[in-house]
Amino acid sequence: MRIDQALLWRENVPSLVRLDMELTERCNNNCIHCSINLPADDASAQKRELSTEKIKDILKEAAALGCLTVRFTGGEPLLRNDFEENYLFARRLGLKVLIFTNATLITPHLADLLSRIPPLEKIEISVYGMEKRSYEAVTRNPGSFDAAWRGINLLLERKIPFVVKGALLPPNKEEIDSFEAWAATLPWMDRAPSLGMFFELRCRRDCENRNSLIRKLRVSPEEGVRLLTRRREKYEKEMKEFCSKFMGPPGDKLFSCGAGKGGCVDAYGRFQPCLSLRAPELSYDLKSGSLKDALSDFFPKVRELRSRNPEYLGRCGRCFLKGLCEQCPAKSWGENGTLDTPTDYFCRIAHTQARYLGLIKEDEFAWEAEDWKDRIKSFSGKGTNSQRQQEE
Repeated sequence: MRIDQALLWRENVPSLVRLDMELTERCNNNCIHCSINLPADDASAQKRELSTEKIKDILKEAAALGCLTVRFTGGEPLLRNDFEENYLFARRLGLKVLIFTNATLITPHLADLLSRIPPLEKIEISVYGMEKRSYEAVTRNPGSFDAAWRGINLLLERKIPFVVKGALLPPNKEEIDSFEAWAATLPWMDRAPSLGMFFELRCRRDCENRNSLIRKLRVSPEEGVRLLTRRREKYEKEMKEFCSKFMGPPGDKLFSCGAGKGGCVDAYGRFQPCLSLRAPELSYDLKSGSLKDALSDFFPKVRELRSRNPEYLGRCGRCFLKGLCEQCPAKSWGENGTLDTPTDYFCRIAHTQARYLGLIKEDEFAWEAEDWKDRIKSFSGKGTNSQRQQEE
């Protein structure tokens, strides 16, 4: 086939730059804040997980669609007995592999493999405490602290690139400074580690007791903003740049993000618009379909979904803090079981940040602001993308 024929053939083929694959929902840890994990020995979940061959089929199709990077996540992806086989298959396809892990299951054998055949993306490791007491109070898994640091040291010894991230929780909240100081010594960290604190509820909506605990672990909007603004000049500089690009009311359209342009394959073969959105009606069954069909036919219809909820339309649909707010169909589904119910917690976080930045007054809601374009322009000195397009 000549090159021009090949390009013509691909003309209507959807592109897929990156794919998330959740290899399992099971995890050897039982973290108090986790929105997805199932027990490591959950036989029912394991039985329903995709086979090795089906994972390979999905990876092959992803590569054929132009995918460059696959993210293996979970649960704990290293729990899968076939992790090494899947990893090597992805690398032989030419895919970069991003691994999300707690590092507890990294062995000398696996570290040697990652050194010999590198993933080409920095491994991302979740660290839950700098001391055994705090770490295992989060993971509820005796021995996990020693196992995690053993895995981390195996990567360090072999100079395998990785970055770390944390979660701000009652057992470890006094260790933020020591965590960040240690993270700064890692050769591949080019910025301070991210700290989860506004935790998502169980995205399968499968355990109200766990959700009750997660709600108690969330920081207040005020405390969260205090932490976000610890490096005030850096924060304000980043926010000026961010606000100039991503602020503005979404109207009735539910998806204003990248959801559905790529997606996440869950452990059981359902292709979802994003990693967190588990609404069954918005997922596509890859056991009876294809990535191509999902991306070219199913997801475009999902992205066009509109809200008919008066409360959403009167608040979120008119709110210019949309880029700042974590309210989205995934969050709404996890919190409320609907796609367009405003979530007060995330609304309060966005408004607290906006008041700190001077974008709204103390007694004002952002959806009331008629002059929001002028406020953004004044704050950032640039105006928003949509505003600049209108002016041109």
